[in-house]
Amino acid sequence: MPIPFRPVLRTGVVLCCALVMAACGSKREGATQVAAKVNKEEISVHQINFLMQRQGPLKPEQVEAASRKTLDALIDQELALQAANEQRLDRDPRVVQAIEASRRDILARAYAERLAESAAAPTDKEVSDYYNAHPELFAQRRVYTLVETAVEATPAQQQALKPQIDAAKNADDVAAALRVAALRFGTRQLTQGADALPMQAAAPMAALKEGQSHVINGPLGARILTIVSVKPAPLAAAEAKNAIQQYLLVDRKRQVVDQQLKQLRAAARIEYQGKFAHAAGEPAPTDGPAPVVVTTPTAEVSATSTAPSAAGPAASGTALDASTVNKGLSNLK
Repeated sequence: MPIPFRPVLRTGVVLCCALVMAACGSKREGATQVAAKVNKEEISVHQINFLMQRQGPLKPEQVEAASRKTLDALIDQELALQAANEQRLDRDPRVVQAIEASRRDILARAYAERLAESAAAPTDKEVSDYYNAHPELFAQRRVYTLVETAVEATPAQQQALKPQIDAAKNADDVAAALRVAALRFGTRQLTQGADALPMQAAAPMAALKEGQSHVINGPLGARILTIVSVKPAPLAAAEAKNAIQQYLLVDRKRQVVDQQLKQLRAAARIEYQGKFAHAAGEPAPTDGPAPVVVTTPTAEVSATSTAPSAAGPAASGTALDASTVNKGLSNLK
């Protein structure tokens, strides 16, 4: 569950963002184009352009409105910054900590981005090989109408429930089994292609018939995907090419970053202290609440995904951001 920001910390984040923006084109950095003045402080066109670049490409007719909206946001930000300075919030320990955390994150991501740039683009043969290796996503792709059931259950309860789920003939049977087991659950119906399924479910689901279910187990609960109906929706190699290229390139970038971080770890002297001293010689716990994950990769190279990659170039077991693949392929429905 997200930790709510207290008012002072929320202001600290605004202050941090303002400082980052200032580093990207304020009058202190020699900017010559001024878009607005807020009391005695200037907001430059460079600051506006920096934020607009992060929004992605815009249509020509959208640029002017987007520029004005961005400027208004920067004005509000500057007003908040000035008020924070008057109250000396930059000296608040929580604000100082938030600013330092953002600084560390920005620098680490910049380093990962630079590393990722060295990754080579996949060849046509690699794209073709991946297409042929995953018929469930492409040549034999299916679109499913599903009942998705989210269940609160321990790993032991999930294991005990497996025979009943395997024997279920429809979603009603699944719900009945969960009621008998006295487990809390919720359901929803949805329609999606195989490429939009969790990565570990795509291949198993391809072998199921209407009425059958696939279970995705987790430490605190499970997702049960029951097929209501299914229809073929194959993708030709030419249709899938761009999405596969993106997937393989993202995976290759992730591997470049992971490899370099392993080398840095091997060369560094790391000493665990206090209650973390066990980490030097003991495996990390596999149950309990999910740990807080610190990310260094770029937006395209994720180290936080819990879904394993499909059995392709990343089949080594390392986590890969499945959302990147799903986003690319979902446009081909």
